[in-house]
Amino acid sequence: MTTTDERVAKALEIAFNHGGTDGEHHKQWVIDQMVRALTGPDYAEWVRKRRDGEDGPHSYDWDQGTPP
Repeated sequence: MTTTDERVAKALEIAFNHGGTDGEHHKQWVIDQMVRALTGPDYAEWVRKRRDGEDGPHSYDWDQGTPP
């Protein structure tokens, strides 16, 4: 299990290394990778909650993007 500091450091590293990449699909990948780093093993549950809404469990999309 990683510490919160390690997770934050990993998310910031991803932003630093890839955040300036052009293209919406690449920026979405950066966001997804940062969320993965921050949520750790709770990633799938976080995405499930993010997608849930007034129209059921797939009310909203979560795009994993494309690696740069």
